Amino acid sequence: MNIGERVAYLKGLAAGMELDAEKKEGKLLLETLDVLGDIAQELTRLQEEQSEMAETLDAVSDDLADVEDLFTDDDDDDTAYAATCPACGETVYFDDSALEEGEILCPNCGKMLEFDLDSDDDTPEDE
Repeated sequence: MNIGERVAYLKGLAAGMELDAEKKEGKLLLETLDVLGDIAQELTRLQEEQSEMAETLDAVSDDLADVEDLFTDDDDDDTAYAATCPACGETVYFDDSALEEGEILCPNCGKMLEFDLDSDDDTPEDE
């Protein structure tokens, strides 16, 4: 039994008791039941809104996953690299193809970064 049904049950019990709305006790109990009814309605409305928001969030999450799929390469063989440009200090990101070419332009300052594939490490060298 949900809260709305429980409040309706209580209102039914109160009606069966034939509470006198003119007496203080009866007035208090009847008013309390009315407030409980309002609370139950508001709670039901909030639960419905929360459910709608959860559905919307799921749809947005699915859409975001679709967008991520568009922008990510499905080829797991590609390795991403990062290097710090010695000229401007910004981090430069590149993939295997740039590493194979042996050089890449820093997108921040335009300085050419060269990579020595014959050395033991993959750190970029300044021109």
